[in-house]
Amino acid sequence: MHNRKDYDWEIRNPSGCGITSLMSAKKNLFRGNLAVRSLDNMRERGNGLGAGYAGYGIYPEHREHYALHLMYEYEDARQSTENFLSQDFKIFDEEPIPTRPVRGIDRAPVFHRYFVLPKEQALGTNISEAAADEFVVSRVTEINTRIEAAFVVSSGKNMGVFKGVGFPIEIGEFFRLDEYQGYCWIGHSRFPTNTPGWWGGAHPFTMLDTAIVHNGEISSYGINRRYIEMFGYRCTMMTDSEAIAYLFDFLHRKQKVPLELIPAVFSSEFWNNIDRMEEKEKELHQTIRQVYGSALLNGPFAIVVGHREGMFGLSDRVKLRPMIAARKDDVLYIASEEAAIREICPEVDSVWMPRAGEMVAGFYEGASQ
Repeated sequence: MHNRKDYDWEIRNPSGCGITSLMSAKKNLFRGNLAVRSLDNMRERGNGLGAGYAGYGIYPEHREHYALHLMYEYEDARQSTENFLSQDFKIFDEEPIPTRPVRGIDRAPVFHRYFVLPKEQALGTNISEAAADEFVVSRVTEINTRIEAAFVVSSGKNMGVFKGVGFPIEIGEFFRLDEYQGYCWIGHSRFPTNTPGWWGGAHPFTMLDTAIVHNGEISSYGINRRYIEMFGYRCTMMTDSEAIAYLFDFLHRKQKVPLELIPAVFSSEFWNNIDRMEEKEKELHQTIRQVYGSALLNGPFAIVVGHREGMFGLSDRVKLRPMIAARKDDVLYIASEEAAIREICPEVDSVWMPRAGEMVAGFYEGASQ
């Protein structure tokens, strides 16, 4: 057992986990090591049991294909998964995800990526993009639940997730993020509390183009999980944060809930505040609470979500976890600490602390909002 002197290197960390992100509305490219630098600035927010990054725009040569990042706990799981994929997908390219030896990272899983599209015969008569998305979701869920020792790390187009057990700089070096360029990067340094630190449990969590990083603890996880699993999703990564990614995918992609109303679901106003609203607004918030009450995230949280239209950050309705936002030209930054932003952009145009439950959103030029 650690004595008090050795615990957490004598650094008090009352709010755990580090989050950082940057997004260019004009889709200008940044190297992945920029996000690594920003996250490493908050090294004390993690304890080496997990770190990860999501990069958008990193596969321009395969922009029309679903980029499946797979993690295998052992090599034999790869063959089973590839047999499964070949039944329903046309595989345009596949290769190991490049890594390099890093001191401090031992016994890493096997990582492989596949650039795919569903076969037309697998989709049947409906070959729309929406049908293809839904088909991919179903196959991702099947791999995660039925193929032993295989896990889909990410499945979106022109994006990918790189995560594992280690400190931010170790994971960045391991996955050679300095060799990637993307127009949006989201990073997370983990300080797990009541869930295990393992490679699949590191953040970000994803579904299709959605990637989410989370600082906090979702005390409503039980009801959130039961609710989302009613619609075919399955939580397999042993952490409450995973459910947030599936909830957002369900609400925004499938239920068509506008992005500006997501805070009214995840970080809903208290009933006494709703009662004081104007009648039309009051009716809207009452309806959202009644219809999507089981998707309310209860407990302390700060999240950043990347998606196909852009990126947003959101905290809980009393802001029990820190979040800072800044802008420089067309770039939006969101992080747990201002120092993490200043590390990679010393001179910002504006910097502010969003209010409790206030969404900070950035959109790509030309994206539907």
